[in-house]
Amino acid sequence: MSQDAPEQSREDTDEAPSGAGPASNELEALREEAAEYRERYLRAAAETENVRKRAERDVENARRYGLERLAQALLPVRDSLEAGLATADKADVEALLEGKRATLRLLDAALKQVGITELDPLGEPFDPEKHEAMTMQTSATAEPNTVLTVIQKGYAIHDRLLRPARVIVSRAAEPEAAD
Repeated sequence: MSQDAPEQSREDTDEAPSGAGPASNELEALREEAAEYRERYLRAAAETENVRKRAERDVENARRYGLERLAQALLPVRDSLEAGLATADKADVEALLEGKRATLRLLDAALKQVGITELDPLGEPFDPEKHEAMTMQTSATAEPNTVLTVIQKGYAIHDRLLRPARVIVSRAAEPEAAD
């Protein structure tokens, strides 16, 4: 070598000296392990992003098409009403009444199909979680806080209340005052 060129030390070169021993092999093994972990991380990050995008699509589809089952169940009800209106001028009262009953049965079946159940609490104890008391009425025959009359039925979808039943609730008879 000439004196003008600076000497490179072994530490400045990327090449491991031949016969460097176990430290060199250990360093190479750690680099390979680090590369493997980086690859695993990148794959996990990509999978997480795919799951996030899939979940966003599922939520958007649920928003857009969540009522599809209900709509399909209600279409026969609409068809029945339309048919009834088309024949109303030719039908007698009894036929119209039977048509209304049939349409109501179709509607009940459609609601049941999508998990909507009717709450008709007549004679049951008043439950403020399911019933809305419109008024209270004295009753000599019913226990206090019992539903005497259902003004409007309530509805639930599976185990969630859609609309409380509007009811009249019994109260205890007030004792008569002595004169």
